[in-house]
Parts: sequence; structure tokens; C-alpha cells
Amino acid sequence: MRVMFVYWAFEDQGSGLLINGYTRAAEELGHEVVVYGQPVPNIPLKYSMDVESADALVYIFEWTTDLLRGDNLDFARLSKIPRRRTVILDGDGNYNDLVSVDGDYNHRDEASRDKWIAICDSLSDKICQPTLQPLRRNVRTFLFYSYNPHWEVPLAHGGKEFGMLYVGHSKFRWRAMERVLRAAEPIRDQVGRIGVVGHGWDALPPWAAPMKMEDAYYTDTEYMRKLHVEALPPIPFQQVIQWMSKAKFNPILSRPTFVRMRIVTPRFFETPAADTFPLFNLDDAYANEIYGKAALELVLPETNPHEKIADMLDRPEHYAGIVHRIRGRLAAEHSQQQRLTVPRTSTTSQWPHVNLDTRLRSTVVPKRTHRSTTRWT
Repeated sequence: MRVMFVYWAFEDQGSGLLINGYTRAAEELGHEVVVYGQPVPNIPLKYSMDVESADALVYIFEWTTDLLRGDNLDFARLSKIPRRRTVILDGDGNYNDLVSVDGDYNHRDEASRDKWIAICDSLSDKICQPTLQPLRRNVRTFLFYSYNPHWEVPLAHGGKEFGMLYVGHSKFRWRAMERVLRAAEPIRDQVGRIGVVGHGWDALPPWAAPMKMEDAYYTDTEYMRKLHVEALPPIPFQQVIQWMSKAKFNPILSRPTFVRMRIVTPRFFETPAADTFPLFNLDDAYANEIYGKAALELVLPETNPHEKIADMLDRPEHYAGIVHRIRGRLAAEHSQQQRLTVPRTSTTSQWPHVNLDTRLRSTVVPKRTHRSTTRWT
């Protein structure tokens, strides 16, 4: 099976590492995953312009429905794939009514919401979101953001450059980050160096003002200076797990709207693979439904949260065991390999309604007799 992703790729944020994971997993299973477009030297993905040979066309819509450097010729090429073989992955939950939580929002107004939904509906009847609890009846669960055991770095407890690192931009994440920093403040000296890697932590990214998104990238830089938090530049997506592994623990943060919609992000699955302890700034139910009960020991509690951080630093062997159990669950239930091979007979409610092999094959493409001799019509 040949799957083509249509995606606005970035060098230093987004889903590049995840897409490369799908490409490798597909090759291991005898499939192929490619990204539509011409090669981009600084964004190393497996590109292709051969649209017609794709068995399924998968649009990954996160912050935009536009295509990087796209034009009418691109639309003409992509429209060759019929809608029955087209899927929308609505990564940020924008295919919803207006959702607004603590200053975060999926759309500024009804006009932008209506435009987003109309574009998705014009392309496919199969709208998927990375949540186990979609808000709209016509949205299917598909946790596209997922785990890859090949990412795993052996856990080591010493020689760390940082006590805490967060790798990711600041968009609507200051409230969650502030909660983690407030928890670390009473034991600041014990934690060691704290760093945040990515756009928007010490200054607005260059696109914030033109897009009128200054509020989205708000951070309290004075408080960060008080705690000696180091704001570090963005890194290529291939280095995400390497950088996470420089710290004793990495918080897993989520935007307020993502918490409301129970959306998962790439960091939910990249962080447990790194040589670090994930610290979940999520509620128990949110953590449990993805990682299992073992993860509850890594949830930042409401009461005396600094004691949790101190305990993680004091008992690394204990928490390493928890991370190993989490990795085992993610590999078994939420890996890219699993996404490509879930049997059609599975009735477990948390499995996605569509995946890239048997379920996508049965709902997107008709059966054929032999790949090398049969053309799609």
C-alpha cells in the first residue's frame, strides 16, 4: 500500500520526526509512505510528486489548510485522487465548533471555523482527529501522533546537562509551563539547569505580529529570568529526542483547548522514548487513557507538586521502571507499526476507526488483486 501525506512541513517544529517514523515503519511492513512535494534540503522527508500511484491521500491539517508554496497546479495533481481514497487528519481539533479555554481557541470567529470545515468537507468524508473523545459525531478517532520503539534511548541517570528541559514552542503553553516552574521553584537549586528550546519563549516569533498572534505566544519573561530559565533556539526535528535526553526530566504540556478536546500531540510519544523522565502536566484520566495506570506516578499533583519532582530526582531507578512500563504499553498499543497493522477484527473501543492498513484499506480503497498489475480508477 502506498500512502501519500500532504503536509506543510517545518524544519524545527511540527510532525517531521513522526512522519519519518511512519516512513520507516511502512517499509518494514512492505508498504510505502511519502510526502507530496519536491525535496526540501533542510527538511529531510521522503518526497514524491507521483500522486496517481498513491492508494490513499492523507491531508495533515494542523495550523493551516494551505500547502507550502502550493498553487493551482498542485491542486490539479492532488484532485486526481478521489475523495473515497482521501482522509483528513485534523491535528489541532479545528474541525469543531468554537472551542475557547483560558485564552486559547481553535478559531477566532465563526467565519474562520466555517471556512475550515468547508475545506475539509470538500476534500473527504473521512475526518479524523488525534483524540479518543471527538466532539463531533462525524469525526473519527485516529491517534496519528504515535510512538516508535526505534526512537528509544537507554535510560541513564547521570551526566545530565540539565535538570529540566522542554522542547517545543510556547504557543498557548505558558499557563502549563508556569505551573511546572512554580512546582520547581521551592527546590530550584536541587533541579539544576532549566531550559526551554523552541520559538516564542523569550521573544515573539517573527510571524506572531503579522498573524496577530501575540497573545498566543505570551510568556512571563521576568519570572523566567528570576528562575534562571535558559531560552534556547529551535532545533531540527531530527534532534528532538537527543535534546530531551540532555535533561533529568521533561514536562509534557498541552494547550488548554487540547486538554478540553483530549487531543494528543507528537511530544506525548516522543518524550517517553528519550533518556529522561516525562513529567505529565495532565490530569489523571488524560494520562491514564494514553499511558496506562503506571503513568499516574509521573503526573504532577495539585498538592505539593515540588515533592513529586524531588522524588523523581532522588529515586531515578524507581521512575526508570515506570518509564519502561510506559514504553512497553506505547509500543504495543500506540506505535506507528501498530497503526499500520491493527487487525480489522479488533473491537477494542480505543483503537482508531481508521488506520493506514486494514482499516484505511477497507474504508478508503477497494480491494485489488495484484499491486503491480492493477491500476486505480
